[in-house]
Amino acid sequence: MIEFFQHFVKEFALPLKNPVLIFSLILLIILLSPVLLRRLNIPGIIGLIISGVIIGPHGLNIIENNSAITLFSTIGLLYIMFIAGLELDLNEFKANRNKSLLFGFFTFTIPLAIGYPVCYYLLHYDFNASFLTASMFATHTLVAYPIVSKLGVSKNQAVAVTVGGTILTDTAVLIILAVILGNKQGNLGQEFWLRLGVSLTIFSAIMFLIIPRIAQWFFRKLESEKHSHYIFVLAVVFFGAFLAEVAGVEAIIGAFVAGLALNKLIPHSSALMNRIEFIGNALFIPFFLISVGMLVNVKVLLSGPMALIVATSLTLVALTGKWLAALFTQLVFKFSGAQRQLIFGLSGAHAAATLAVILVGFKAEILDENILNGTIILILITCIVASFATEKAAKKIITQTEDDVSDLMKESAYNNEHILIPIANIERIEKLLELSIFIKDKKSVNPISILSVVSNNNEAEINIVKTRNKLEKFVKQASAAETNVNIITTIDHNPASGIARISREIMADIIMLGWPRKAGLIDRLIGEKVDNILNSTDKCTFICHVERPLILHKRIVVIAPPSAEHEYGFEQWLIKVSKLAQELSAPVQFYCNTHTEKMILKAVKRLKLTISINISMFDAWDDFLVLSRELRNDDLLILISARKGAASYMNVLDGLPVKIEKYFNDNSRIVIYPQQFNQNNKIERFEDITAEPLSKSIETIQKIGKGIGNIFKKD
Repeated sequence: MIEFFQHFVKEFALPLKNPVLIFSLILLIILLSPVLLRRLNIPGIIGLIISGVIIGPHGLNIIENNSAITLFSTIGLLYIMFIAGLELDLNEFKANRNKSLLFGFFTFTIPLAIGYPVCYYLLHYDFNASFLTASMFATHTLVAYPIVSKLGVSKNQAVAVTVGGTILTDTAVLIILAVILGNKQGNLGQEFWLRLGVSLTIFSAIMFLIIPRIAQWFFRKLESEKHSHYIFVLAVVFFGAFLAEVAGVEAIIGAFVAGLALNKLIPHSSALMNRIEFIGNALFIPFFLISVGMLVNVKVLLSGPMALIVATSLTLVALTGKWLAALFTQLVFKFSGAQRQLIFGLSGAHAAATLAVILVGFKAEILDENILNGTIILILITCIVASFATEKAAKKIITQTEDDVSDLMKESAYNNEHILIPIANIERIEKLLELSIFIKDKKSVNPISILSVVSNNNEAEINIVKTRNKLEKFVKQASAAETNVNIITTIDHNPASGIARISREIMADIIMLGWPRKAGLIDRLIGEKVDNILNSTDKCTFICHVERPLILHKRIVVIAPPSAEHEYGFEQWLIKVSKLAQELSAPVQFYCNTHTEKMILKAVKRLKLTISINISMFDAWDDFLVLSRELRNDDLLILISARKGAASYMNVLDGLPVKIEKYFNDNSRIVIYPQQFNQNNKIERFEDITAEPLSKSIETIQKIGKGIGNIFKKD
């Protein structure tokens, strides 16, 4: 008993040596510190760093820096930079690239211009230390972005400009880091620049030309091996980090570039993106932040006035530089005061890139402990200031800007959006579900409903159980992307009537159908199932055939008929196409007439859709196949059709799906039937008075005649 007690006490001797105990303690810190600080509206990043200070060798000495801590810290640092490149919205950057570039120039040069004289003349550091520290001021981390997203002002132009400016600032600072390290080593001559230029060219060619092609091949060949996708992504990150070191720059540059290279292949709403963010945010990144805190020597801050002077100077320069950059951006683009404060709040927080630059400089002995500790204080203060500034500015924008308020009210109408996926073939449902996850409004509280209609016979109950068991794996697939899925099985004599009935019961907004198989003679005579569904519902209906994985499509081609803008569901399908383009980081090519073009551009501006669009005139609906010259195999073709009697309906639209299947067989294709009218505005007392039975009878007679004629018609 005494021996057991002695052994127990020995295990808890400081610093801890047992790796299992150390790992358990760190996991406990990762769990508790963000939860406790969230009640104070303080970002969890601060709690993790403070925890590292407390348990580190310069604090209570509970854990010492060893090889395992160093390994996890390195992985976390690379992970931060990888996610920074992966989460950049390239479409949003393209839409506001001029403003983003100018803001990036301001937020890079102004802090640098202020920081260098302060570090060199006031704090008396040498050129390398002064320039590297000043470049640190130019970086920013979007710590406060979740606040903007939560309050619903993420579509504000000030937010788009700030997010886009991250590309310029982070890339420029990382290049400066490589140059400073070269200067420190004394080889910053012509040979250094030549070697750096050649190595970076080769490195860029591998990362941006070769790696994406390998990734496309891998995702296509191993489409069903979802766990392999994550392992492949990790391999690319660390391989990119290794290549960057071989090229003569820091590994963090390689991780950042790996994120940019895979950006278009990993949609933001995909299960793979969710896995990357989940594991990073749950383990690797918190581990890194704790290890950063363990580097802080509190005694240095208390040893003399110099450490406090450095910390105060760095913090004041960082906040002043970012505020001036936001002010100049406001003056040039005539933003409001609230938008200026929003830009300052989003760009004022220093975290990931700042830590990366300072840590590399500290390990290379360019920077001393005063700078390191001062930077930690800077991170703590700027994260707090940025969080409060962003929240205050976002609330001002909501209350003061009528345009934004109306947009928010309009968006709230989609908070109850419900997508229904009726299935006829389980093999096709995976891609339909993935497409639904991509276009689903993230604010909607409703799940995606998967419907199976079982024939009403003696085996109906058995078939219901079998169907539900087969569909359970798709619930797991959606849950990996943090999307709820509801399985509905119902009994009906006719699949079309079952789909129509359930769509009304759950008040579905969108019905996602698979591309119909070729109809037989009976179907042609009586009416195909898809036609029956379209005639039985007025919901927005997608008829989809996805030929290849969605991430491999490089462009979305949308063909809209004349008067498409007059349909009630015009804005709805435009928003969904925009969301899909954002997820795939793909531009959208529209083909339509002049008036539809004007309305599309007007709607894009009013709805603040951040998509890269190009519009070409198209009126040759009788010669539809002329578009085959414009399409490539990696295009996603979307035809906007219309139900009979709709404002944009033309007779030629009836035959286009068949032509698309025949002549564009290698393309993924979607036919969208917009919602016809607002269900809430129907006059209930006149619902039963309709010419639908008569029109259906006439159409059936016409189809019977046409079908009989085809029997005797020679091909």
